[in-house]
Amino acid sequence: MGSSKFNTVLTVLLIIAIVAIIILIGYFGYSVYNKYYIDLSAKEVVNSFEDIVGNNKNKTDEDNNVTNETDDGAGNIVIGGVTEENNTTPSTQGNNKLTFHGYNVIGTISIPAIKIEYPILEKVTTNSLKVAVAYLRGAGINKPGNTVIQGHNYRNGQFFSNLKKLSLGDAIYITDLEGTKIKYEVYKNFSAESTDTSFYNRDTGGKREITLSTCTTDAEIKTIILAREVDN
Repeated sequence: MGSSKFNTVLTVLLIIAIVAIIILIGYFGYSVYNKYYIDLSAKEVVNSFEDIVGNNKNKTDEDNNVTNETDDGAGNIVIGGVTEENNTTPSTQGNNKLTFHGYNVIGTISIPAIKIEYPILEKVTTNSLKVAVAYLRGAGINKPGNTVIQGHNYRNGQFFSNLKKLSLGDAIYITDLEGTKIKYEVYKNFSAESTDTSFYNRDTGGKREITLSTCTTDAEIKTIILAREVDN
């Protein structure tokens, strides 16, 4: 009788262990897939953005066709979660506007040293930071003064997870809605308390600077990168 109960307990524990393993495999599998999907979609929108704001702004719609594009029924072209709208928007956006997961794309960022390239979304929200990096505050993309860009720190290396690996002199490239690509170089890399914003409004002497910000594994501390414009 005792042996039968023991076997039953072992069977239950084995089932629980198997279920737990399946859940863990599913979680990690989803995490890998989600990173792959987001990064692929981000790369597509970066390429589309460069096409739109680059030297060939006036290319015909036929020239701008993208493989596997679909129509969302409202006259917009959807590319892997990216919408390309034929609307005229104020000033620098010309005749096209890109949105990524519902947010306007206002620029792109590339950091070769840590192998990242993402669209910069118009504002920081819980959802925008799940799919890209975003403008937090400041002068504006590639405008004189300081501009703060924020991104998440995920264990899978996505977004700004590897900012801490940047060294002084590493290059950061930002492309804006005018199609201008500016090279910045890191001149300071440090940690700060999550509530510390004292360096956001620093005097840049009229020069272009950027601040990149991400949390660390300790939510009370954030990693900060300061970079300034240099000649290409």
